[in-house]
Amino acid sequence: MADEMILADNLVKIYKTEDIEVLALQGLDLKVQTGELMAIVGNSGSGKSTFLNMIGGLDRPSAGSLFVDGQNLFKMTDRELVEYKKKTVGFVWQNNARNLLPYLTAVENVCVPMHFTNSEKKKQERAIELLELVGMEHRRNNRLAQLSGGEQQRVAIAIALANNPKLLLADEPTGSVDSKTSDYILDVFRKLNTQLGLTIVIVTHDVALTKKVNRVVSIRDGKISSERTMKEAYKNINTSTDAVDWLSAETQDEFVVVDRAGRIQLPREMLDKLGLNDNKVSVRYEDGHIIIDK
Repeated sequence: MADEMILADNLVKIYKTEDIEVLALQGLDLKVQTGELMAIVGNSGSGKSTFLNMIGGLDRPSAGSLFVDGQNLFKMTDRELVEYKKKTVGFVWQNNARNLLPYLTAVENVCVPMHFTNSEKKKQERAIELLELVGMEHRRNNRLAQLSGGEQQRVAIAIALANNPKLLLADEPTGSVDSKTSDYILDVFRKLNTQLGLTIVIVTHDVALTKKVNRVVSIRDGKISSERTMKEAYKNINTSTDAVDWLSAETQDEFVVVDRAGRIQLPREMLDKLGLNDNKVSVRYEDGHIIIDK
């Protein structure tokens, strides 16, 4: 598992109330390599945020196995889980109220996670260094109300990096900014990924963003349904260049995932084109291809 930052095997999460049980993850399998910059997509209720909370140590799995950076999240005590959240993962939320304290300046906000780990001088030096890394050093003395949404998100990324995490998790980081700012935030993620070797997992609905990362995993009904990987021709193109219309270009190849029981989930648009009258299809093997027909 040396090259795997995340290894989820048959992962299950069940939420129970007095009257109902909700199966949020239904045997999810996923490997994320160390140093990857990837996105996770899926409709509301698909299980993507549940999975992010699992690997972030914010919620405990119900069954299966889950390793992050070689650490078994199933076997962690509450104290070990606190240390894990402090040292292994950094989190960037869509809602900036969860990222920033409004009465503190940008540099003071970045210092908060380092409260027990460094001297005051070292905290300040590290905070300024991180703000410079995300292009916000010039706004270090500004408070939340004095920053735009995109600037707040860049400060939030600096906060998430304060304790040198190995894994950065971002939940809809471009959900409340315009497309130009979204591009800039993605460029920050790319910079952190290439310069620091940081593993970054982004949960997003932002179609433009997903077309600019090397790998996209789709979750449907609590399982991985498909993956998209960037075509070689697009891998080294600057994402902010005007040379490519990223929204209309076919930048990625899509693959349906076959689970351990041999099941696949066909994309909804393909099923719609097939025009099924019921839930049955015919399947046959022909000349090296599997043919699915109604």
